Amino acid sequence: SAIFNFQSLLTVILLLICTCAYIRSLAPSLLDKNKTGLLGIFWKCARIGERKSPYVAVCCVVMAFSILFIQ
Repeated sequence: SAIFNFQSLLTVILLLICTCAYIRSLAPSLLDKNKTGLLGIFWKCARIGERKSPYVAVCCVVMAFSILFIQ
């Protein structure tokens, strides 16, 4: 059902980016060996989370505020 609701889709994508960046910080070998293919999506999400971390953090705060106080 997250596909049909835009805010839910953004929340899922944001959580995926944060989770992949966290997993890569704990065990980099898990994501670094799969840089291509279907599992390469997780490596790309981890790279986005690492390189754009201030923007991802701001998006997390905005999304949390939106979920808690607007809905």
